[in-house]
Amino acid sequence: MTVPVPVPRAYTQPEYDEEQREALEVLAARAYGEDSITEVIRPAAVLPEMSAREVLFALSMLDARDGGEWISTPAAWSLYDQAWAGPTDPGESQLIGTMHVAYGTPTRYEITIFRATVTAFGMAAGWDVVSLCDRALVHAGLSLASCPRAQLSPPPRPFRMS
Repeated sequence: MTVPVPVPRAYTQPEYDEEQREALEVLAARAYGEDSITEVIRPAAVLPEMSAREVLFALSMLDARDGGEWISTPAAWSLYDQAWAGPTDPGESQLIGTMHVAYGTPTRYEITIFRATVTAFGMAAGWDVVSLCDRALVHAGLSLASCPRAQLSPPPRPFRMS
């Protein structure tokens, strides 16, 4: 007896008209500036549990809304050149760059750093992706070069019915 196997649908890229595409490009340019640089960190840097706690504690103590220079959320850590004017007002402060992170991966208490962006303002001030990441990781005694990396394994072999 042969059991029919469903054929997966092919992934199709969403179709955008010219106006939608232009709107997306304008949004991205406004968010980071035309000359920003973004690097995907491969393999991703993984902060072990104790290092993650140390970095999160330091970033919370250095919050830009309270006289520091960092704004941290569960998805991103952003570095500013100076403290914000108020809790919701960045005032004259300029964004230097953002580290994109994922909490709870690859294990529950670890944090993965998978991408970083440095704005045009940050580049003009001498920042790059490595110095941005090092600025946060130093609180755990790490640098981007010394941070443990995600283990990449090859994809599983395809299942074949004979």
